[in-house]
Amino acid sequence: MLGFLPQIQSSKPIGQKLLSTVALSGKECFFAEDELIVSKTDTGGRITYANTVFLRVAGMTEVQALGAPHSVIRHPDMPRAVFKLLWDTLGAGKEIFAYVKNLATNGDYYWVLAHVTPSYNLEGKLTGYHSNRRVPDRDAIASISGVYEHLLAIENEARDRKQGLVKSVDTLHAILKEKGVSYDQFVFSL
Repeated sequence: MLGFLPQIQSSKPIGQKLLSTVALSGKECFFAEDELIVSKTDTGGRITYANTVFLRVAGMTEVQALGAPHSVIRHPDMPRAVFKLLWDTLGAGKEIFAYVKNLATNGDYYWVLAHVTPSYNLEGKLTGYHSNRRVPDRDAIASISGVYEHLLAIENEARDRKQGLVKSVDTLHAILKEKGVSYDQFVFSL
């Protein structure tokens, strides 16, 4: 039942968001239920480790991935409000679960259920972030897609990016408050 998985591209570094260099294909690719996509970043969000599943699904080589900003795989359908929530949560030293739509180097996309945690050294100093991604529930994707489309529309309709982000974040918080749940609880309720 696996769909098309992107072919690994050339070994030259990427170093910038794929969206600026890749045409969106509109095709979804998948990975197996028993696979985990794993990556680690430094405190600035640059990739320090990517497992073979990450490399295969994203269509990247290790040379391309290491040192690249993790946002290189950010799909334009993802509202910035979700990443603001993610970074705010991590900045508070907490873990977060989130549904994320990512972009592969060939323009395909893939959905994941991400679990992101801060990483610390033995002295308790933050050294980076660790993320495991698994195959998401398809019903949950159908539900969260509508929320993400709404948030993205708010961001895109604003006069400037900052104003759009503030309105989108406020809307996300209002949705969570109305439901009486945290974002993680919301994710697991889908």
